[in-house]
Amino acid sequence: MLIWLAEYLQATVATGFHVLTYITMRVILSILTALTVSLWLGPRLIRGLQKLQMGQVVRDDGPQTHLAKTGTPTMGGLLILSAVMLSVLLWTDLNNRYIWAVIVVLLGFGTVGFIDDYRKVVRKDTRGLPGKWKYFWQSVIAAGVATYLYYHAAQPAETMLLIPFFKDVMPQLGLFYIVLAYFVMVGTSNAVNLTDGLDGLAIMPTIMVAGALAVFAYVTGHVNFSAYLHIPYIPEAAELTVVCAAIVGAGLGFLWFNTYPAQVFMGDVGSLALGGVLGIIAVLVRQELVLLIMGGVFVLETVSVMLQVGSYKLRGKRIFRMAPIHHHYELKGWPEPRVIVRFWIISLVLVLIGLATLKLR
Repeated sequence: MLIWLAEYLQATVATGFHVLTYITMRVILSILTALTVSLWLGPRLIRGLQKLQMGQVVRDDGPQTHLAKTGTPTMGGLLILSAVMLSVLLWTDLNNRYIWAVIVVLLGFGTVGFIDDYRKVVRKDTRGLPGKWKYFWQSVIAAGVATYLYYHAAQPAETMLLIPFFKDVMPQLGLFYIVLAYFVMVGTSNAVNLTDGLDGLAIMPTIMVAGALAVFAYVTGHVNFSAYLHIPYIPEAAELTVVCAAIVGAGLGFLWFNTYPAQVFMGDVGSLALGGVLGIIAVLVRQELVLLIMGGVFVLETVSVMLQVGSYKLRGKRIFRMAPIHHHYELKGWPEPRVIVRFWIISLVLVLIGLATLKLR
């Protein structure tokens, strides 16, 4: 929004305002705006949630150390969404259709998560929004956005599949683009949701992956960098750098309150929205397979649940002491902070491997 004002002032008032049109400057301002909003809004949101008695309901079949967390305010994802939305509206070019695709996913998936949280903490329905309805509405949003992007693609590069470590293998997906985009959005959304089980466990990998996607968005939208790195040049992708920066800033602000021991939990309103946004950004910058690498912790958490459920149904035995896998290590005796930090370290390594695919091609 402010980019329009900057262009107007540059043309009518004085020189110097053009600096606000540079992506690098808007990335910095986006991070600082989202971080500031998060730090300012955080205490107020926490007090409001406490007054409304929107406390977390903790499973009694999980680690016993978690019982002390009962009543901790949840739905803190509203803090992240508010900070990201304000920063995006202020510092991105709202004429860019990619920005609106991200906004639709952010608010759409966030709404699904909000309804789920609301039913749990207000109506005291431990099931929340039934799984079939949660998946249905995620599917409607993801399929709708994917279909729109496919039929409004301006160039062939927007629907190619990039294979990590191979610079000349870029098959055209055709209608399979819609299928892939759908599964990436819905899958990443639910994967982040499953990971959000310990204080700060989900938000830090999200920050790391968003930061890495900012790099991919910038080079994809830069004609010289994309040519040098042998990746498709997609001009509109560059603006997503500012969105990724907003996620980083908002995530750091939320971590201030979510770090162990957490003052507030993210809730589904945050985890479903953030996962969906990471998915759509990866789709837009054509890095779906790299997201699979960088988001390896999210993948591990999801696979652990699938293996646990499958093993129990087929053999009547569990593979892990508890799923998702972070609870398995807790039940093995690892202190919660140790689990969290070690998963962070794994995420950092995987993100660096993902970034290496830019050059190792």
